[in-house]
Amino acid sequence: MQTMKVFLLMAGLTALLVVIGGWIGGSSGALVFFVFAAVMNFAMYWWSDKVVLRMYRAKTVGPDDAPELYRMVDRLRQRAGLPMPTVAVAPSQQPNAFATGRNQRHAVVCVTTGIMQLVSREELEGVIAHELAHIKHRHMLVSTVAATMAGAIAMIGNIVKWGAIFGGFRGDEDDSPVALLAMAIVAPIAAMIIQLAISRANEFQADRTAAEIVGRPDGLANALRKLEAYAHRIPMDVNPAAAQLAIVNPLSALRGGGVMKLFSTHPPTEERVRRLVALAPAREATRVA
Repeated sequence: MQTMKVFLLMAGLTALLVVIGGWIGGSSGALVFFVFAAVMNFAMYWWSDKVVLRMYRAKTVGPDDAPELYRMVDRLRQRAGLPMPTVAVAPSQQPNAFATGRNQRHAVVCVTTGIMQLVSREELEGVIAHELAHIKHRHMLVSTVAATMAGAIAMIGNIVKWGAIFGGFRGDEDDSPVALLAMAIVAPIAAMIIQLAISRANEFQADRTAAEIVGRPDGLANALRKLEAYAHRIPMDVNPAAAQLAIVNPLSALRGGGVMKLFSTHPPTEERVRRLVALAPAREATRVA
């Protein structure tokens, strides 16, 4: 299912680029943009994790750089039955975390400096287990490709916008307002498709699996409460295209309400906490039985 989502995302990007290329330069333009799409798709699969780490300005760390964090990831990944992922740290005071990579053997777990300072050990275990759950269920490839695709769409928007401003569309001055109007319509639709491609059910599944990896749900539940509160108070300087990868929305301080909530890829934190809390009685009953 995750592989099919990746294929659909890449096919959608290719189709969008070919249409824009044909609109700009006819059949020659369509061919050029098709080649560009092929290069983009190849790069997104093989190097999208590196692009995402750059978006967060994150650096990889080893056992000598962050020994406690590294040992924690190593211990939890063994419980999850996963290969050791690359560990990275992003220089942000906002407590947050994400997973990226193309498969279980080429995965990255990244946390911010803020989360290591502001949550307890049990809460950090819950967060890391959540990111390992994304790796276990192969969610991160779809999310990573979608993040880089969103960045590509922003770049396409700029190309068309400046082409319209400088009259680069078949030499017809009347095309400029048409181009701008088209992008005003296409860009939000493309962004919505990307967001809808990232199922909110993935977050609920990762939360449940994290509780199983750690052995209890309360650490992650408490962490989510703290992370949501701090995300509203401490802004993060990150490319919006990569925001949906994080465990909670890193742009919550800038997020609007009302209709904007319909476009959120993150399910409500209170609902995630409620479901985690509901797991505790079930686990106790299982132990008694």
